[in-house]
Amino acid sequence: VQLQAFGGGLVQAGGSLRLSCVASGRTVSGYVMAWFRQAPGKEREFVAAIPRWSASSTNYASSVKGRFTISRDSAKNTVYLQMNSLKPEDTAVYYCAASSTIITSEYHNAPRYPYWGQGTQVTVSS
Repeated sequence: VQLQAFGGGLVQAGGSLRLSCVASGRTVSGYVMAWFRQAPGKEREFVAAIPRWSASSTNYASSVKGRFTISRDSAKNTVYLQMNSLKPEDTAVYYCAASSTIITSEYHNAPRYPYWGQGTQVTVSS
């Protein structure tokens, strides 16, 4: 599966952005889809994940829970990350990732995802 992420930009603190991850080659419904982010000088960190087929058990990092929402539109083969109440510490390059074999306890583990999009920059100004 090939992934393309877009939708980043510059936004003021408290604002919102919606990132999109468009998949080609396979249906996103058959993959665990996740968002990660990487700030300058920091390791890539887990943001959110949505399981295969069902959207009932989404998973979030504690730092974004209640502010970010991951969702999937199977008809458009796209996964979204709606980001609200953005903070300067959310500034990072955001990546989408996919895995057909990962289990729930591994969602946060970046090396377990074999497919990655190219990243989109999100900058939140204070």
